[in-house]
Amino acid sequence: MRHQRKRHRLGRTAPHRKATLAALSSALIQHKRITTTAPKAKALREFVEPIITRAKEDTTHNRRQVFRYLQDNDAVSELFGEVAEKVGDRPGGYTRIIKLGQRHGDAAPMAVIELVDYNDVKPEGAAGGRKKTRRGRSRKSKAATAATSAASAAAAVAEDVAGSVDDAVETVIEEAAEVVEKAEEVAEQVVESVQDQVEDVTDVVKDKVEDVAEAVEDTAEEVADIDDSEQADDAESEEPKK
Repeated sequence: MRHQRKRHRLGRTAPHRKATLAALSSALIQHKRITTTAPKAKALREFVEPIITRAKEDTTHNRRQVFRYLQDNDAVSELFGEVAEKVGDRPGGYTRIIKLGQRHGDAAPMAVIELVDYNDVKPEGAAGGRKKTRRGRSRKSKAATAATSAASAAAAVAEDVAGSVDDAVETVIEEAAEVVEKAEEVAEQVVESVQDQVEDVTDVVKDKVEDVAEAVEDTAEEVADIDDSEQADDAESEEPKK
């Protein structure tokens, strides 16, 4: 039986559990805040706080003891340097655990574990605050349902209106295109008719000009004949007098 055995096993063997806690400790020391499951956060707090206490006294023995747990030179240097100076006046309680709720998928309880002297801002999604009654939750759920229904109805109306507007715009565009095509056809017909009329008028004018030219030539010839006949008559009338 497991009487008085309160150690967090985390579903792992001892070597696997030590490696997991060492990796989490190194990450916490280097990043000052990590997100993990709540059982791991509780186990990590019990594992890392004695190590931080040992780091307050910078000796070769303490460095070797800390390295025996962490197996990370960068984390050891960070711990005995910046972290030790930051937590030097604190007698204990170097970490803080903030619950975040359940993880999507497997519903595992999540939490943030951080070094108290570094992070004072509460992370987003952290659990806390005043608990709401069931009545408040039901009212909130009803209000949320009503708001969702109203939003859905508004979205449907907006889609219908948008569809009607799109159809009207397409109809207007098609009618305008038809009007433009008809106008182009009428313009082409008018241009063709005007060109035909101009050609007809040009032909008529040419014919008239030719007729006038022929009439002028005929008149000139007649005038010349008349002059010749008059001159001949004058010559004949003058010969007997001599």
